[in-house]
Amino acid sequence: MYDIKWIRENAEAFDNGLKRRGLESLSASLLALDDVRRSAIAKAQASQERRNALSKEIGKAMGQKDLARAEELKAEVAALKDSQPALEAEEKAAVARLEEQLAAIPNLPNADVPDGKDEHDNVVLHAHGEKPEEGGKRLVGVNQAKEHFELGEALGQMDFEAAAKLSGSRFVVLNRQIARLNRAIGQFMLDTHTEEHGYSEVNPPLLVNRDVMYGTAQLPKFEDDQFWALSGQYFDHGSLAELFIPDNLGAKDTAQLVRDSLLRAAKGLIPTAEVPLTNLVRETILSEEELPRRYTALTPCFRAEAGSAGRDTRGMLRQHQFEKVELVSITVPEKSKEEHERMLASAEAILKKLDLHYRVMTLCTGDMGFASQKTWDIEVWLPGQKTYREISSCSVCGDFQARRMNARYRPTEGGSPRFVHTLNGSGTAVGRALIAVMENYQNADGSISVPDVLVPYMRGVTKIEKTA
Repeated sequence: MYDIKWIRENAEAFDNGLKRRGLESLSASLLALDDVRRSAIAKAQASQERRNALSKEIGKAMGQKDLARAEELKAEVAALKDSQPALEAEEKAAVARLEEQLAAIPNLPNADVPDGKDEHDNVVLHAHGEKPEEGGKRLVGVNQAKEHFELGEALGQMDFEAAAKLSGSRFVVLNRQIARLNRAIGQFMLDTHTEEHGYSEVNPPLLVNRDVMYGTAQLPKFEDDQFWALSGQYFDHGSLAELFIPDNLGAKDTAQLVRDSLLRAAKGLIPTAEVPLTNLVRETILSEEELPRRYTALTPCFRAEAGSAGRDTRGMLRQHQFEKVELVSITVPEKSKEEHERMLASAEAILKKLDLHYRVMTLCTGDMGFASQKTWDIEVWLPGQKTYREISSCSVCGDFQARRMNARYRPTEGGSPRFVHTLNGSGTAVGRALIAVMENYQNADGSISVPDVLVPYMRGVTKIEKTA
């Protein structure tokens, strides 16, 4: 979210930032909308000021027994009062139009973000470890590494058909030791971040309201990517009958009106714990001494994957429901760069402990998320796919989300409250870590060795094998 005053004072820098994002210049159209807003506000204020002045004149006229003049002034006050609702409505509409336009514009990239169109223009920051070679030290005797779903199905512990009967495509049922391994990975990550990296564990709600979704910029742009939940009361005849539907409205417009009304009443299933964790500081003014705040949570996440039809249809790589350990930091602007580096190191530490080969990518301007100023992706090597896949994404958002949430802090040296900076990252995605462990620790006989750091969480189990 942007401060229109900043855009007015930095129009060229704003347009240049949008250009790096592959967007057209917008400052002129936004400032024109702001002019309309300012004019509407000025007219409403002028009307109110005139009413206040007339009230004083009426009192003066009454004191002088000039009843004719008093009645004349009262008539003008009445006319101004009658026109006030229209002026207020004009102001409200102008504010709404401007805010709607501002809410749809992505964050501007930092100066050190590489320019580019898509993932092919991302830049390698650094890498850790070496790719495990088939038949080598890690993949002993494995001549053709299998993908995770081949391993899981052969072991009888990963069932996509059963999940499809329960919920449809892009779901999975994990059984026995693979289910336990999935749980072990999540607990290991959570323990590491709380005990070693200083994050505070949170167990947040999984259903949130629209204001919370808006605060972290899931709305309005990504409304169709979310799952929405309604209680049964909204579907009974009485509730739907309360909708005001004009008689001349066509079937298509009526359906849209009903949809919009139901969505306003719905709560969103979180696509990531970033949403509730970041919003913990919404509509608050913290003291600088309270910062940074570092939160972590292990939660289910829900994504409609509206724009991913046909992508990663096999296996667990792109699911409607998955688990993730999220990291969120709230800090002062001067510390956000340092906090970003700290968050990346925390996420990397997980993969180092699991002894997995990965690389860190600096995302280009064309591949960054909507709310991000700068993003580092961690991509883990998957022997079965013979490619790197994202397992963590660490982003600094500046005050972009804070403005939407009205989250501020009071500087130690005094002065007006300032907006905090927010950061978020995966620490990491549990399902993708499970995939990486299965493919990197697979054995020639189809079993899967358990990484040393996970053995205590598996109660001593060192190898996952097929059971009768």
